[in-house]
Amino acid sequence: MKKILLSFVFLLALVTVNAQEVSKDTTKLWTKKGNISLLFNQSAYNKQWLGGGTSNIAGNFNLNYDFNYKKGDVVWDNKLIAAYGLTKIKGDNQIAKTDDRLELNSLWGKKAKGDWYYSLFFNFKTQMDSGYDKDDLKISHFFSPAYTQFGPGMLWKKSNNLSVNFSPATAKLILVHDHFTEFGPSFGVLQGDSSRFEFGASISANYKFNVMANVSIENRLNLYSNYLDNPQNVDIDYQMNLVMKINKYLSANVALRTIYDDNSIQAVQVSEVFGIGVNYGF
Repeated sequence: MKKILLSFVFLLALVTVNAQEVSKDTTKLWTKKGNISLLFNQSAYNKQWLGGGTSNIAGNFNLNYDFNYKKGDVVWDNKLIAAYGLTKIKGDNQIAKTDDRLELNSLWGKKAKGDWYYSLFFNFKTQMDSGYDKDDLKISHFFSPAYTQFGPGMLWKKSNNLSVNFSPATAKLILVHDHFTEFGPSFGVLQGDSSRFEFGASISANYKFNVMANVSIENRLNLYSNYLDNPQNVDIDYQMNLVMKINKYLSANVALRTIYDDNSIQAVQVSEVFGIGVNYGF
C-alpha cells in the first residue's frame, strides 16, 4: 500500500511539473512556482558500538506548489502541499509513517483600498495513508479525517510573501468514516456520526523571508474559533518550512508543524522533520 501511495505522489508531482510547463507560454496572468524535495536520513551501528543505538533508514517526500493569478484589481492565490515520509528500524518488520499530509489552499481577492481586498477563501486538508496508534490499531486513513474551511472576509496583502486574511464567518466541515466513530467520538465527530459542522471565525497568515543568501523560511498560521461550541478554545495550526540550499539540487530542509485542536486531543501536537536530500525547484 505504501509503495502504491509513493508512486501516486511521484506521479502527481510529475503531472504538476508538466502542467506548469505546458501552460507557461499560454498566459501571462498566472505566476507558478514549485519545489520538490526528497530527504534521506540514515543511522548505522555495528555490534561493537559501545554507545548503543539502533540502525534505521528514513525518507521524506515534499511538494510545495504555488499557482497564483492576478489581473487588474483581482488576485487569486493557490497553494498545494503534499508530504509523505517512512522510516524502517533494523529488527522491526514494520515500516512506520513519519509524515503524511495533503493540503490545498485557495484565496480569492478583489481590491478594496490600498493593500486591502474583499476576499473569499477555501482550505482542504487530509492525509494519504492509514494511521495507527501505539497498539497497531488503525485510527485514520485517506479522507478520514478530512477538514474543509470556507468563508468570506478581508485580505491584507502587502506582497506575495506577506499576507493576512480575516474571515469572521467561516464554515468548517470535518469528515470521518463512520467505522471510526462506531464505539466513540473521533476527531471531534460524535459517536455514530460521520461529519461535524462548525461555524466560526478564521485568521490565516503567511510570511516568507530570506534569512541570508540561500536560506529561506516560510511561516503559515491558521487560527479558528467555533462560535457554536467553546469559542474560547482556539484551534491552532502553525507550519514552518526552512530551506537551506547547498547548490541547485541539494538542500537541507527543516519542516516544523504545531497543532492544537481541542476536539481531537486536548494537548499540543508537534512534528519535526529534518534531512538533507535532493531539491528541485520549478
